[in-house]
Amino acid sequence: MKEIQEKKKTSQKIKKKKKLPKKIGTLPIVISNRRREWRFELPLEAIVEGRLPQGESFQEKTTIENISSGGAYFGLDAKVVIGSKLNLSLNLPEKLTEGRKMQLHLTGTAVRLEKAEKKDKKQGVAVKFSRNYRFVALEKEKT
Repeated sequence: MKEIQEKKKTSQKIKKKKKLPKKIGTLPIVISNRRREWRFELPLEAIVEGRLPQGESFQEKTTIENISSGGAYFGLDAKVVIGSKLNLSLNLPEKLTEGRKMQLHLTGTAVRLEKAEKKDKKQGVAVKFSRNYRFVALEKEKT
């Protein structure tokens, strides 16, 4: 009898373990993103300067398609290559600068090239920013 009672107690313990509450929850969608920084689709006017593989310098006006604290993506007609060092000057929206005209000057390296998404530029360029950046106040135009 004792053996039967012990088996029942053991099976009851096992049943209790099986009846543990189910874990509810899912991983946030953000975790599935490979990037470490938030990326914003923020169309900012920019001037990009650099050197082409042949050694000649270029300067081109473009619009940033998206930007994060670590890099940006934009279109260029200049045929840069991966590893090209680029200087960017971004015109910041006056809403973000308390009504002042300001530019953000950044340096970076081209890390990805692809066929341009927009037809007005020849290629899409992804740049990884270096740590060097500075804000430059521009004088307001007198009217």
